[in-house]
This record gives sequence, structure tokens and C-alpha cells, in this order.
Amino acid sequence: MQEYICWLLLVSLALTSAESQGVYISQAWSGGFHGHVTLSPSQDLHGWEVHVKFSKPIDSLEVWTATVSAVSSDKTEYTLTNKDYDQDVHGGSELQIDFNGHMSGDTAPTATLSSGGGSSQTSAPSGGGGSATQAPATQAPATSAPQTGGSSNLNSHPNTKFDYAKALKLSILFFDAQRSGRLPSNNPIPWRSDSAVNDNGDGHDLSGGWYDAGDHVKFNLPQATATHVLAWGLEKFKDAYQASGQLDMMYDMLRTPLDYFLKCWQPDRQVYWVQVGNGEIDHGYWGRPEDMHMSRPAYKVTAGSPGSDVAGNTAAALAVGSLVYKDKDASYSAKLLTAAKSLYAFAKAHPGIYSNSVPEAKNFYGSSGWEDEMCEAAGAMYKVTKDQQYLNDAKGYDKGGAGWAYSWDAKNAGCQLLLWEATHEGKYKGKVEEFVNSYDYGGSVPITPCGLSWRDKWGSNGYAAGASTIAVLAAADGIGGDKFKKLALRNIDYMLGENRQHFSYVIGFGSNFPKKPHHRAASCAPGYCANAGQDSPNQINGALVGGPGRNDDYEDKRDDYIKNEVSVISNGVFQTAVAGLYHFAINNQLPPPPAPKC
Repeated sequence: MQEYICWLLLVSLALTSAESQGVYISQAWSGGFHGHVTLSPSQDLHGWEVHVKFSKPIDSLEVWTATVSAVSSDKTEYTLTNKDYDQDVHGGSELQIDFNGHMSGDTAPTATLSSGGGSSQTSAPSGGGGSATQAPATQAPATSAPQTGGSSNLNSHPNTKFDYAKALKLSILFFDAQRSGRLPSNNPIPWRSDSAVNDNGDGHDLSGGWYDAGDHVKFNLPQATATHVLAWGLEKFKDAYQASGQLDMMYDMLRTPLDYFLKCWQPDRQVYWVQVGNGEIDHGYWGRPEDMHMSRPAYKVTAGSPGSDVAGNTAAALAVGSLVYKDKDASYSAKLLTAAKSLYAFAKAHPGIYSNSVPEAKNFYGSSGWEDEMCEAAGAMYKVTKDQQYLNDAKGYDKGGAGWAYSWDAKNAGCQLLLWEATHEGKYKGKVEEFVNSYDYGGSVPITPCGLSWRDKWGSNGYAAGASTIAVLAAADGIGGDKFKKLALRNIDYMLGENRQHFSYVIGFGSNFPKKPHHRAASCAPGYCANAGQDSPNQINGALVGGPGRNDDYEDKRDDYIKNEVSVISNGVFQTAVAGLYHFAINNQLPPPPAPKC
């Protein structure tokens, strides 16, 4: 994103001498831009006025700490006057005036300074990359937890090569770093604070939840997928969280998306809010979520504009959430289940693909169908309620094919595993086996020379972790045995460092891990963002990055959003796979890891 500098004329209303500062337009998107003015007078001011002349008409200017007192007829010059509470600016101090501009087109304006009959046109600085200044070379990164020193192959259990307990702890911290809205008093991420607190749909509060990836959109399809699989892992492998000392932190972590989904579902209106933030606008901004000022529209599905894929997926998350909170917080559990039932009924009554109803989602999380999500949702509802109608629904939604992947848009494997749990019918077991075996040697999914099941270039680690999650969940249900556990070991250990580079794809795990993930909040501190070649000023511990190429190729580059971006869905399936392996380890049910390939 290009950045533009304009200059202003500062006129003191009380003093004859004052200094002016530059206006920095730091964010631009289609139809608008954000910037700020910094006043730094050499003498005390009692009242002030700022004149800014833009290079093209500005439809409107939103200012929070000043009053727009005059606008020229051609809408190119705006006069800003102090509020009563900020009229006094002491000499040597600074006052920052933030504003949003609304305009036609995609290009932010430049501006001219008119003073004493002369004028000069400004130009955009060269080499813009989303940062106001370069990060100081000596600045140490802020961290959310101490790094694991030494080699990443430290382990906390004699049956494991890697420290799965440490990986669980770090993974929970990653999700805490993705929080949106008002953060709790026990927020463990020192470089994150409140953000997007005014998110709303038609005035209805939609603050909270998780940001999706390295951006700041809240997409409910991947967020609900991650929440469901994380709750499923807690249900199956609770002892792993207890043994690692992370059980309370896990419960705390899950409250963020579950509370958010309760806000998103309005049963009285039959409205489910499925997205906050426009991906095109959001991706034009590189900065901290705390500093966002662009428009954040909200999108919904209704009876007339259905989205049973995302609604069903969320019902599954709420249902399994109610199950894991049943002994922890009975009233909260009941609240989740009530919402799950009504949301499932809404999804069932109004079938359809959400990204057809919300086209703004298509370029980011365009859904290929809704039956697989509804099958998994019905299976989850049956598991929690034992209501036969849900089981009948799940059987009807299952189309019989083995899954291509287990991810945000592919739930066949989860659906069939839940049907196996409910019925123990061989046809469902066979499909689960077919899916997991496709990710093993001899299957249809390629495997890199060093041993990662490589389904696709977009987040290759996430696809391997998704298959590994189904493998450990299935093994816990009596399917696949050591063969499935070894598949999960091969893939998860690869991500933790069992690869040619002895490199951990999980930030903060071991001593050799990504320093430049594609993640806005991690790459930016107040006042600057790291450039492409600099390490992030904030270490986002626990984040699993996208993953290697087909031949184990990988480079730690911030601008590589294919191999180096993080996401809640990839990290969700990764965490549940790790929890499953640790569960088997502490119960002496984990086979030796496969021999290294590299």
C-alpha cells in the first residue's frame, strides 16, 4: 500500500507563533483513507486551527479530536478547530488528530501547503510498505511467553521426541493473540490490546471472536471449524490438557469464539452474522488491529439468503462447546446448547451456500457445498443430545464419498467419524480409513522427501494437520491403531523440527523457527511496522505458519502468504492433533516415531 505525506497550515488562535507538523496518510482502501495530524508547537497554544488542502475532492472527513469548522465549496480544503478539552497544547508537547477521509476511487490524495502566497505539492514517499518508520535495528521483539531454549527436540515424556506439552501451551497463546474486541484482564499477550470494539451489524454488537489469519477479518466458517475441532479435541483428550497444565487456559481460550457466536446468532430475528470486515478493504491495510479505522461492514445469512454450511458448522461448535463446559459451567453449557439447537434448526430449514448469499466471502472462503457441514453438525448434535432425529439427519446428509481434506471447506471425514461413533457401521469406518490412508505412503496425497503429507500449496501444514487430527480422533475410537498414530507422528513431528532444516514451523518452539510470519499485528509495533527483511517486533508464539512446498522448500518471508501466513483453522487442527499424540503418550499408547526421512 502506498503512503502519502501532505502538509498543513497551523494557525494559533491565542498565540502568534506555532509550528506545523506533517499529516501522515497511513492507510488507504477503496473509497477512503486514514491519517493523522501531529501538532508539536514550540510555545503554549490556547486554541488552534488547522487548514488542510487535498489534491482532489474529499466527500467527508471524520475527525474525533477536532471539529470540522469549514469546508471549501469544492471539498478540497478542510478547516479543523480544537475541541474544548484539547484547546491547550503545551510547548514541546504533541497532540495527535486522527481522521478518516471518504472519497471516490482507490487512490489516496496528496495535498498542497498554501502559505504566504506560495504553494508546493507533496509527493508520496518512495519505498512505502505499510510502515511509518523503520523498526530500530536494536529493538528486541516483545514476546508473550519465554522461548524454549536449545534444541526443539526437548521432550516432556519419554515416549515422545518432541515436547507436546510445550506445543499445546504455545498453541493456546496463538489463539489468545488472535482475539478481537475488548481483551480480558488476564490477557497474556503484552503487545495486544482492545481492538475493533465497535464491530456491529445493524447496530447489534459483534465485537469479540478471533481474527482469521494474518489479517483482521472475522470469517465465521473457518473460525467455527477451528472452534469445533478444538472443542472436540478437549472432549477426547482432556487428560492431555490436564497433564500439560493447560486445562484452565484451554477453557478460557474457547470462551472467546463461543461467546462471539452467541452474539452472531439472533434467533428472534432469524439472522446469523457470518463475517465482519471486508476482505478487499482489510487487505489494503497493513498495521496493528488496535489502529484500524477503515470501514468494517458485517454480513449475515437469513431465511431468504441462506448459509447452512456456516450456520451448521457453528451449531457443531456450540454443541460440542456445551459438552466440554457441562462440568465446568453448567449454566453456560445450557446456554450454548440452546443456541446450538435453534441455529441447527435454522440451518436445516434454510439450506444453501453462504458465499452465494455473501459474495464478499467468495474470494477468501468460498464454500463448495453445505451437506458435509450439516452432516458434521447433525453428528455433533446427536453426540450431545442423543436425539435420534439428529442421527437420521446425519445419515441423510452423508453423501458417502471419502474426504479430500479435513479443513474449513471439507467435513466429510469428520461427519463419517461421528457416524461411526454413533452407529459402529462398517461403511463409515471404511470411509474414515480411506481418508486417512490417502495421506499415508501409497495413498493419493503426495509426501515430501522429508515426510510431510502434502495436499496443497496453500497452507500445506494445515492440510497435513487436518488429516493427523482425524487420525488421532479415529485411533481414539478404535480405528487405525498404531498406523494412524504414526501418520500423525510423522506429520506433527515434521512441523516441530523433524525435517531437513531441523526447523520448527511453530513460532517459539525450539530455537529455529519463523521470525517473519505474514501477520500484521506481529509485524507492527506502535509507530512502525517491520519491513520485509526485518524480524517481527512481536513474537506470536505458538503460530503454525503455512508450510513448505512440494519438495520441502521454504523461506521465511513476510510477503509469502502461501507458505508463511498463519490461520485459526490450520492452528486448530494442529493443536488437536498434538493433544491426541500427547494423550497417547501419557497413557503409554504411543508407538515409536517413524524413522526420520532426512
